[in-house]
Amino acid sequence: MAKDLKTTKFVLDESDVPTHWYNLAADLPALPPPPIHPGTGQPVGPDDLAPLFPMELILQEVSRDRWIEIPEPVRDVYRLWRPTPLYRAHRLERVLGTPARIFYKYEGVSPAGSHKPNTAVAQAYYNKQAGVKRLTTETGAGQWGSALAMACAFFELELKVYMVRASYEQKPYRRILMETWGARCVPSPSPDTEAGRRVLAEHPDSPGSLGIAISEAVEDAATREDTKYSLGSVLNHVLLHQTVIGQEAQKQFELAGTYPDVIFGCVGGGSNFAGLAFPFVREKLEGRDIRIVAVEPTACPSLTRGAYTFDFGDTGRMTPLMKMHTLGHTFIPAAIHAGGLRYHGMAPLVSLLYEQGIIEALALPQNAVFEGAVLFARAEGIVPAPESAHAVRAAIDEARRCAETGEEKTILIGLSGHGHFDLGAYEAYLAGRLEDYEHPEEEIRKALAALPQVGT
Repeated sequence: MAKDLKTTKFVLDESDVPTHWYNLAADLPALPPPPIHPGTGQPVGPDDLAPLFPMELILQEVSRDRWIEIPEPVRDVYRLWRPTPLYRAHRLERVLGTPARIFYKYEGVSPAGSHKPNTAVAQAYYNKQAGVKRLTTETGAGQWGSALAMACAFFELELKVYMVRASYEQKPYRRILMETWGARCVPSPSPDTEAGRRVLAEHPDSPGSLGIAISEAVEDAATREDTKYSLGSVLNHVLLHQTVIGQEAQKQFELAGTYPDVIFGCVGGGSNFAGLAFPFVREKLEGRDIRIVAVEPTACPSLTRGAYTFDFGDTGRMTPLMKMHTLGHTFIPAAIHAGGLRYHGMAPLVSLLYEQGIIEALALPQNAVFEGAVLFARAEGIVPAPESAHAVRAAIDEARRCAETGEEKTILIGLSGHGHFDLGAYEAYLAGRLEDYEHPEEEIRKALAALPQVGT
């Protein structure tokens, strides 16, 4: 393909599916401190994680190797949709009247409609190799649950999904998608676990949260010999698996004959953002001038308003303590439509990058986000998932600034999934029923006051 910026779509072929995942931990001058066992107060070791994860994933979690080979059975499944396309948003540029060049890496072409299968397939494979029969997991908007359901169907594993109740009610078709692939999906908090029953006893109408759903899935897995737990974000090995996104994007920008000046990705737990950004972070660490911006909702601003400290990954305090940006494990976010961004904490590696000033972060309200999403859809034809729409809106604002200043920046958007199952949210926006929500400072302080006392 010629290096022509008039081209709209930059496509690689199957031979360009990455052969290795990129591990950013190998290139960081310092790593986050290790997770802490909630009972002993000591760093977590492989034996502590063995009840939840197969050993291969545990080894990836602590690895300092720069490149980790992708097993061929995993690459074989990846070829169903990878490499994903990189698009030049010519129409959006014209609508905005901007000299900026806008590109988006589109993960919505996967069978599950998002980036999530990149790690779901890998995790299902390693569990199958370890002789596991059944997995449990949580899901917010349902993208992770549906991706893991698909992966479990490929590798003949049973799956139970605890779906945050607010999203379970807002997005019934995601539940049906999971069930079509053979998973069982229940709303969380549920009566199926002790963690769920405790929440329901105190808050019968609880909208749920990812922290609660994680507690339920972990409890379920820990109490059955045939079951392991699978997480869709936050942990190092999950972020690792997603780096196929950024590696492909780097090759595609070589085809385009340009390179991004600024990258925007949405963040909830950090997997989509890390998958796109981490390969570019490596280049930034080597001296390339590039801005990398994580975009979150004002309703759940863990990076921009959270504390950088040790906290539990779940509401029930069953997981190890991780040092991360957090709003507190008791934090219950508003039932915004970007369900995948309603998590109280941020991946330790993403948190560290933000703390060190290597990446930036900003928070946006949902009406502005949907306004940007509709503008994008009418210009480019793709209806973004509410999560991805945060990155879209931030990129639109950047392009408008370029229109004012005359700067010819190259902007890259991580478009992590489509919004075909989120049309109820678009209906609410178009009808003027969507409400903005900024979490009160008092509520954040209250949640942070419940943080565990662990040395920093």
